Amino acid sequence: MELKSLIDQPGKLPTIPKVAQQLIASFSSEDVSVNEIASQLTADPALSAKLLRLANSAYFHVSRTIGTVESALQMLGFVMVRNLVLGNSVAAAFKNIKGIDLPQFWRYNLHTACAARWLAQRAEVNGDMVFTLGLMHGIGQLQMHAVMPQEMAALDQQTHVLALERTEQEKNALGFHHMQVSAELARVWNFPQSLIDALANVAEPLSAPEFSQAAALVYLGAWRSKVEALGLSAEECQASYPEQVAQRLGLDSAWFSYAAEVDEDSPAMPPLAQLTDGLEAMFE
Repeated sequence: MELKSLIDQPGKLPTIPKVAQQLIASFSSEDVSVNEIASQLTADPALSAKLLRLANSAYFHVSRTIGTVESALQMLGFVMVRNLVLGNSVAAAFKNIKGIDLPQFWRYNLHTACAARWLAQRAEVNGDMVFTLGLMHGIGQLQMHAVMPQEMAALDQQTHVLALERTEQEKNALGFHHMQVSAELARVWNFPQSLIDALANVAEPLSAPEFSQAAALVYLGAWRSKVEALGLSAEECQASYPEQVAQRLGLDSAWFSYAAEVDEDSPAMPPLAQLTDGLEAMFE
């Protein structure tokens, strides 16, 4: 199956709610109506309840309870609210995918997004787009499992969906890999071209025609998430550490630690469970 037909199949393309489509349009709009977005979110009781639960989670350390969508927009900012709603909407679009461990998959994506955002702060890069990329980068896996279950089952028997060598094996077997599918989904959903290009380059950020810091940060965040998801040993971590990508971003290896707890003065990234505390509800 070709990449284009994987996206074009009638009835197989996931749909997202109208408010999420408007939020995607806001990436390229300079005159987005925050009040209109707030009204639409408020009109969806389930979505607004989820948003408020996330806004009051430990992740944001807010000093007072956020009780309305308007307060969430004021306290967290439009971009973060957009990320939370998009994450929830994309997860809902892929609710019943067989052949893949969905809780593990979404945990991995969330860990990647938060790890990449943490790294972005250290690399002095705006973390908003990085967080969006982290949430989106793996969804091609779900589309592939939905549309071509037999081919994916055969690949799954050979290697775990989160394995470090997975993208290369997919490309060898199919001619494309899941992050390219993620980019095509983003194109269909009318994400901005800059985000589409970054998604397509996450798998090999140093080989891209134009280097994307956001893609490279998500690549590092994904590696860190896979270390935990797959339980890689210290030797496996050392052998697979993406040193060239980290160096291109100006990051040394001090950011990575196996420690269950990290002192606040340490340059190491906190444990992923701590880094994402409260945001897991996005995918429930």
